[in-house]
Amino acid sequence: MKWTVIAVYLLSIFHVHFRGRVRLPIFRQLVDHSSLVAPLNTFMHMFSGVPSTPYLSSASFEQLRALDANWETIRDEALQLIALQKIKAAQKNDDAGFNSFFKYGWKRFYLKWYDASHPSAERLCPKTTALLRGIPCIKAAMFAELPPGGKLNPHRDPYAGSLRYHLGLATPNNDDCFIDVDGRRYSWRDGQSVMFDETYIHWARNDSDSNRVILFCDVERPMRYRWAQAANRWLGRTLMTAASSPNETGDQTGGINRLFRFIWLGGQYRRLFKAWNRTAYNLTRVALVALLLAWIIFG
Repeated sequence: MKWTVIAVYLLSIFHVHFRGRVRLPIFRQLVDHSSLVAPLNTFMHMFSGVPSTPYLSSASFEQLRALDANWETIRDEALQLIALQKIKAAQKNDDAGFNSFFKYGWKRFYLKWYDASHPSAERLCPKTTALLRGIPCIKAAMFAELPPGGKLNPHRDPYAGSLRYHLGLATPNNDDCFIDVDGRRYSWRDGQSVMFDETYIHWARNDSDSNRVILFCDVERPMRYRWAQAANRWLGRTLMTAASSPNETGDQTGGINRLFRFIWLGGQYRRLFKAWNRTAYNLTRVALVALLLAWIIFG
C-alpha cells in the first residue's frame, strides 16, 4: 500500500512538472507547493470539464458577461478605493497565498473569498459585490493593482479547482504591461476580459509608466461528473476559506493565515541564513528533502 501511495504521488508530480511548455527547474519543482498538492491537482485536471489549455474562452461562461457589461461601474468603485488608499499589501503578514507578491509592488482588495466574510467590501464596493453575488461560479474576487515597474515572478497557483478571470479596468492599454501564461503573452485592455488556467506557470510585468488595475476572479472549474464537481466544491469551501485574508479590521482571517503569521517569522530567520551563506542554505535544503524522502521510503 505504501509503495502504491508513493507511486501515485511521484506520478502526480511528474504530471504537474511536464504539463505545459514552460517548467520550473527540477529542484525548485521538488520543493514547490505544486508538488505538495500534486495528487489533488492531478485529480482536478483528469476530471476537468474544460480543455487543458493555458487560455480559455470566457465567452463560454455566460454568467461572466454581466461583469464585462458592467466594467465601467466596477472600475469606478476600484478607482474610488485607490483614492482612499484601500488597495494595499497585507498589513500583518496574514496573506499566505500572495505574500511573495507584495515585495514587487502588487496590491489587492478582497471583494469575496469563498465562504469568508469581508464586511469592508460590502461597505465600500456595494455595486461590485452585488454583481458578484449574482454569479455563483465566482468563488473569490479582488481588485488587483500592479504599479509601474511591478512584477510577479514565474509561479503556479496551488489549487486547480478554479480558473482565473481578469477584467481590465484601468490599464496602460499597451503591450508593455502583460501576463505570460505557459509562454504566451496577453496584454490587458480596459473593458476586456481574459480567462486562463493558473496552474500553468505564469508571470507578469508592468514595464509601462501607468498603473494597472484589474478585477481578478477565481471561477469554479467545471468538472465532467457531478460527483467530481461536488468534491471540487467541498474542497474549495473547506480548504480555500481557511486561506481568507482581511482588508481591514472586521474582515475574516482564515486559520491558514492566522498560522502563517508564525511561519512568516520563521521565514525571516531562513532568509538571514540564506543571506549569510547561500551554499550552506542550498545544501541544507537538499539534505532536508533527502531526509524526508528517506523517511517516506524506509520509515
